[in-house]
Amino acid sequence: GLVYFSYSEPRSGGNGTAVARARLRRTGASRLEDVQVIWRMTPTLESTLHFGSRLVFARDGALFVTLGERAIGDGRRQAQLLGSAFGKIARIRADGTPPPDNPFVGRPGALPEIWSLGHRNVQSAALHPATGELWIADHGAKGGDEVNVARAGRDYGWPTITYGEDYSGAPVGEGITERAGMEQPLYYWDPSIAPSGAAFYDADVFPAWKGSLFVGALAGEHLVRLTLEGERVVGEERLLEGRGRIRDVRVGPRGTLFVSDESHGQILELVPAAAP
Repeated sequence: GLVYFSYSEPRSGGNGTAVARARLRRTGASRLEDVQVIWRMTPTLESTLHFGSRLVFARDGALFVTLGERAIGDGRRQAQLLGSAFGKIARIRADGTPPPDNPFVGRPGALPEIWSLGHRNVQSAALHPATGELWIADHGAKGGDEVNVARAGRDYGWPTITYGEDYSGAPVGEGITERAGMEQPLYYWDPSIAPSGAAFYDADVFPAWKGSLFVGALAGEHLVRLTLEGERVVGEERLLEGRGRIRDVRVGPRGTLFVSDESHGQILELVPAAAP
């Protein structure tokens, strides 16, 4: 009966992503009660951008929380620092405490909740139905949106390496795309689509889509379907082109797809076309 949610929390000296939970009461008018904040990103920074904030429960009950680097220079730099939650994926228990098997537990100066680092602003996150691993899509700047598998202790490179550039056209950092010890993306987009919301399709209503990864596109204003062979992206199809900013996608209980179109304030259900 608990509902978990993340939000941008105003604080003294700035703001930050927070995770809370509350109990859903179904008697009478449905409502949330006993709201409790279980985790807060640190440090605090004054920025209106890049909160991350996707929540995904793993099979072992741990909760993944994606966290942006807040876009401004000071936050961007901290994406590589283990003492900061900026530009990280956190892994916490259902009560907000860090699991003892997180990769940086016990390392001096490191936040124990950190799972992976070097992210820009992850808004797409979903568990692979076969492996149970967390797949993510991260916003690049001007180009360089990435698909990755988020693994324990791995560094995904931002802002040291990227396949994009700054919005001014200037290089990010040294303008390099590879460095030893940093992960290469499984797939990237250039120009950017601005990925947001992701879901694996493992139902039977659309047989041709089984095993696909769906990703919403904000700036791209479409729904992406990625065809996978293991961890290789071997095909891309774009659906609902021009419909609007797609914020999220989910597989419904009947095997249809539900898509949130924030441009029009609508939830869409995708169903198979009628047979001829």
